Parts: sequence; structure tokens; C-alpha cells
Amino acid sequence: MNDNEANASAKPLVRHAVEAGVMTITLDEPSNGNALTLAMTTALSDVLESVNGRDDVQCVVLRSSSKHFCTGGNVKDMQSGKDLMDGGIEAVRERLRHGLHRITRALSSMDVPSLCAVNGAAVGAGCDLALMCDIRLAGERAVFAESFLRLGLVSGIGGAWFLSRIVGPAKALELTLTSEFIDAGTAQQLGIVAHVHPDAALDDETRALARRIAANPPRALRMAKKLVQESAHGTLSASLELAANMQAILLCGSEHKQAVSGFLEQQARQKASRL
Repeated sequence: MNDNEANASAKPLVRHAVEAGVMTITLDEPSNGNALTLAMTTALSDVLESVNGRDDVQCVVLRSSSKHFCTGGNVKDMQSGKDLMDGGIEAVRERLRHGLHRITRALSSMDVPSLCAVNGAAVGAGCDLALMCDIRLAGERAVFAESFLRLGLVSGIGGAWFLSRIVGPAKALELTLTSEFIDAGTAQQLGIVAHVHPDAALDDETRALARRIAANPPRALRMAKKLVQESAHGTLSASLELAANMQAILLCGSEHKQAVSGFLEQQARQKASRL
């Protein structure tokens, strides 16, 4: 191995940094379109699983450094039977459960909100990865596809669960059974994407939204996310009970009192500036 090869192999596949309460996680393997190889899966899972233990993180942004967001599985590995595909049915199933499913579990159980900035192709498992995030923003050249059937596969990491809850079962079936590629505008119309921005502005717009979210009181922020998630799939009665429990805890806590004081002080300053 020469020096260039050694440097390339030492380069992290996933980078992350925290600023102003926002952890930005960057997929950084442009040579294969940020494919979810075992190495990429491990690197991304390790970072995602660290979030809940960090008091300095109030919001997560998942993005890519290359022209693609994530192109899903590596088709060359599929052809050769390497990496994730190595071995028989039992070996591959366990690799899915204890490898790729780590990403699914980490994102779905994350205490703080997660944003996804889709700057290019989000295809197959890459599309599913975007769907796992709480809020998705896209650049104008972004495309999405549940394209598994083109390769004789189904989504193996939970995409069917997420997609059907975002667009409804009928549309999820259509997108899955046709492997249709949809552009950013169509994704926004379907509710897959919350905002579409010019490609050059995507990162700045995503960071701005993440900072607005991260500026909220930490305990209430986590409870608000949990309440919306549970209410989306539970009964009204269960949602009311959870809301009462959370609200009582917050109303009796110091975080709420500090927020009220800050709100009243801001109102007083605004009133004074108008005089």
C-alpha cells in the first residue's frame, strides 16, 4: 500500500462536529456515492448511538459532502457477493439485524430532533435513511427512489414502515412497486420533504432551522418530540395522558420558569424600544 492509499483508507467515512447545540453528521465517501457498506454502516451507527448520551446536542443534521446523499447498497458488492452480502441467508440476516438496523434503531429512538439535508440522490436504502429522520430538506437536484425491486429486493432496513406513515399505504405501494424516481418538488408535494432550497443554500438553510430548534429549552424539546411521535400512532386517550404527565413535570420545573422569565423580559425590551 502506498502513502496515498494509506491516507485514503485512514480517511473517516463519517465526520461529525457540534456547534451551538447542533451535531452535524456528514457522510463522506464520494467514491461510491456514500453507499451503506459495512464500514459506512458501522461508522454512522457509532455516531448516531452516541447522541442520546450528550447534553451538548439539541438537534442533529445528517448531510453529505458529495454530489449524492446516499445511493443505498453497493451494487458491485451485490454482484460479487462481498461485504453485506457475504455468506448465506442466516449470515446476511444477522448482518442486517446487527448492522444496518443499528442505524434504524438509533435514529428512531433519538431523543433530540433529526434533520436531513438531501443534496442529491437518495436511492434505495439511502432513501430509507432520509425517511428515518424527523424533518427532511432537499436541494433542487435531489431525487428519491424506493428502487429495491429494480434489483429484485425489498427494503431491508425499515423503509416500508417509514414511507407508509409519511405518504400513506397506497402511495407507498405505488412508489415501491414502480421504483419510480421522484424529484424534490414532487417529494415536497407528497410530504416527504418539508422544504426545497437552491442547492447552494441547502446547508445554510438546514443549519438555520437546526439552530432554531436547538435554541429551545432542552428538556421540553425532548418531551415535545416524544409527544408528537407517540400521538401520531396512539389513541387520543393515551396522548392526553402522556401530555398531562409531561406538562405537569415541565410546569413544576426550573426550565419552564426560566423560559417564562426570559419571555417576559424580551417583551419588556420590545415594548421599551417602541416608546
